[in-house]
Amino acid sequence: MSGIFCSLRQLSVTYGRGRNSAALDGIDLDIAGGERLAIIGESGSGKSTLARALAGLLPEGTKVGGEMFWPSLGHPPRPGRDFGFVFQDPGSSLNPVLTIGEQIAEGARRHLGLSWKQAYIRAEELLERVRMPQPDRAMRAFPHQLSGGQRQRVAIAAAIAARPALLIADEATSALDVVVQAEIVRLLDGLVREDGMTLLFITHDIALASGFVDRIAVFRNAKLVEAGPVRSVLSAPESDHTAALIASHRDLATPPLIAGVLP
Repeated sequence: MSGIFCSLRQLSVTYGRGRNSAALDGIDLDIAGGERLAIIGESGSGKSTLARALAGLLPEGTKVGGEMFWPSLGHPPRPGRDFGFVFQDPGSSLNPVLTIGEQIAEGARRHLGLSWKQAYIRAEELLERVRMPQPDRAMRAFPHQLSGGQRQRVAIAAAIAARPALLIADEATSALDVVVQAEIVRLLDGLVREDGMTLLFITHDIALASGFVDRIAVFRNAKLVEAGPVRSVLSAPESDHTAALIASHRDLATPPLIAGVLP
């Protein structure tokens, strides 16, 4: 890890009127360059709102307070170029009328200035990197012809097409079965290590995240409850809420999913 990639100071996000509608409330958080940070919390805790705030994907009319700094970039991140976003449901993020090859190549062409021929070559290389079976055949396929796990691999390939510095995975494994979850987590871990990317891994599953991230940040009711290295948070949680999340998993000492051992 090197330096601060992103720094949040008193970040707040409000979708409606009044403080009760705040989706994020006074968040102070630093994300180091090259680190793998898990954002943990139940539904409605604010973790996905944080991801969308970082990516500039909040809906029109949303009120945003506080500040976001990008020391490593020196400028606000450019969508698709400086960060890649992997959504929970790849079926909704992929265009049903375009082939897989076209969708991945478009990002590489637009952000890297490649010709269509060069972009298609890169698209097939990316499908190989995400371990897509028969990548040459997948290039000509449409999203509905692939399984859920395969569509998520395509979404990851598209997210890293322009060599982003930050990869945001927002509940990218929650719609998958346990075996495929392990494969996707292992894939994400390998990609961010190889490319030196910073990873923001958003999930409600603290056991899943603890096997491969460097730090954990726990959210509840729009607030940051605590943040720290994985070992510290798991062994000596500062809040009762974090302790309850840990207790909900029978054995966090079990070899993690990334090692290929399923509970």
